[in-house]
Amino acid sequence: MVSKNRLLFEKHFNKIPVARASLFDTSPPQLSGEFTFDRIEGMLLGLAIGDALGITTEGWLPGRRRSQYGEIRDYIPNRYDPRPIGFPSDDSQLAFWTLEQMIQDEGFIPDNVADRFTRGRIFGIGSAVKEFIRRRRDEGCEWYECGARSAGNGALMRIAPIVIPHLASGGAELFIDTALLAMTTHNDTSSIASCVAFVNILWHLLSMTEPPEPEFWVDMFCNTAGQLETDARYNPRGGKHTEYCGSLSEYVRTYVPDAYEKGLPVLEAVDIWYSGAYLLETVPSVIFILMKHGHDPEEAIVRAVNDTKDNDTIGAIVGAAMGALHGKKGLPKRWIDNLSGRTTDRDDGKIFELIQESRKTFWRSD
Repeated sequence: MVSKNRLLFEKHFNKIPVARASLFDTSPPQLSGEFTFDRIEGMLLGLAIGDALGITTEGWLPGRRRSQYGEIRDYIPNRYDPRPIGFPSDDSQLAFWTLEQMIQDEGFIPDNVADRFTRGRIFGIGSAVKEFIRRRRDEGCEWYECGARSAGNGALMRIAPIVIPHLASGGAELFIDTALLAMTTHNDTSSIASCVAFVNILWHLLSMTEPPEPEFWVDMFCNTAGQLETDARYNPRGGKHTEYCGSLSEYVRTYVPDAYEKGLPVLEAVDIWYSGAYLLETVPSVIFILMKHGHDPEEAIVRAVNDTKDNDTIGAIVGAAMGALHGKKGLPKRWIDNLSGRTTDRDDGKIFELIQESRKTFWRSD
């Protein structure tokens, strides 16, 4: 039987700015016997941790951050809470609201997730999500007509939970659902391609027994995203290659491996492409950090938080990957213990509850 979301995907494909690749007709490899729910916990907690470590200095240049705080290795007070606890920004909020809605629906229903995003105060809301909310809540547009043509990182930062409803099925329809979830707020070829590529990476990481070789990160991202990107062309906003005009995957393939081969530290590498909320900045930064420090989850997240501009989002994406690869047990205990677990300003412990509810709802091996 054809799934409802596949029917939606086919019906509205002319509104989705990606190529009709064979990827959408296949499932990812079966998760191996090494996979345990510890990896899912790690993925979700890693996202929340990276976000929370970065929120206080989100958008700061690394020099300013270092001059005020030194190297950030633990939570620091923020404008929402004066205590040094892990507090969420919009990255964690939208990711866990997605998870919460999928638990209620026992699967991914795009219409319901879209509505969930319009309820509640969003901390540090981005311009694309503001546009989505205006179209959805204020103008009453259908969910598939609300996404902005934005190459920002606002969909990529919240995409990780989409793997969870597919654990029991072995990933069937995973890429269909990823594309639909991504386009809800960011209906742009680089955004949707990035989300599908990152989800594919996460799926592979969940059953790896050891960290992959550095080239894995570039190859997996670029080979997947490259299948989906249209002929849309992007220009850097800054950095050292402002003459570039092309796709995101070509940009990553051209500049990230070269920086890695030169042995550059993260702080120097991200100067090549900058490290803001634009995907031509966020994705190269994430991939480079994972190439450089993917074997060490604490250092990978610390470098994301300290050495980049949009550090809460880059930290959240890196954290999700590190948690998927190393599991909850691979993340520093102090970070987990001091995480507020909020998705709003007053629901302490909520993300821990959602993680356990997702286990009961979608995990069939207990």
